[in-house]
Amino acid sequence: MSRAHPTHAVVFDLDGTLLDSLPLVLRAFSHALTPFGGRPTMEIFAHLGGPPEKIFPSLIPDASHVPAAMLRLNEFTRENHHLITPFAGALALLGELRARGVRLAVWTGRDRESTDSLLLSNAMTPFFDVVVCGDDLPTHKPDSEGLKSILRQLALKSQNALYMGDADVDVLGGVGAQVDTILISHARTPEAGIAAQAWRSVRSPFEAYEWALSCTAR
Repeated sequence: MSRAHPTHAVVFDLDGTLLDSLPLVLRAFSHALTPFGGRPTMEIFAHLGGPPEKIFPSLIPDASHVPAAMLRLNEFTRENHHLITPFAGALALLGELRARGVRLAVWTGRDRESTDSLLLSNAMTPFFDVVVCGDDLPTHKPDSEGLKSILRQLALKSQNALYMGDADVDVLGGVGAQVDTILISHARTPEAGIAAQAWRSVRSPFEAYEWALSCTAR
């Protein structure tokens, strides 16, 4: 089924959507939090929408250990940053969408510094007109202000944008901004109430990319 309105922009989450990074991020979280009683699992990423310093207090018993956990996280990230790469087909998708005149943006819970570094190291920076990160605004996903900010910067109406992400908070953020959202579920089974609010629920990034291409066909 096609969309009722033309798609002039596609907005992407970053981790788990364009970048195959979540297994490494989980290792980084475990390295950071385990000494302080935290036991992160892959399921947490469905519900987290902000940068680590905002979400770590909810993942360890004593929030006073957050600064030390952040130091461990940053150390691990510096040493393993090079292991994060795009999903197969991601760069080709971005190139094709740009060739079609589609505006592109990123809305991520990552902090600005690591986002800019990852986009640059994976040759993605030139594709995007707007990038909104988890520490750019006082709110973060599932609050939809980040996505609304992107729409304002692109001077677009919500019905002319498409958003894709892999977390429940992505769907809720998209719904809040009245933007059709593709949910990439990977190996997990999303809650029925969340999946029902997504415009499409797919298993893999490749399927999401195919939908983006079909919505922007010339």
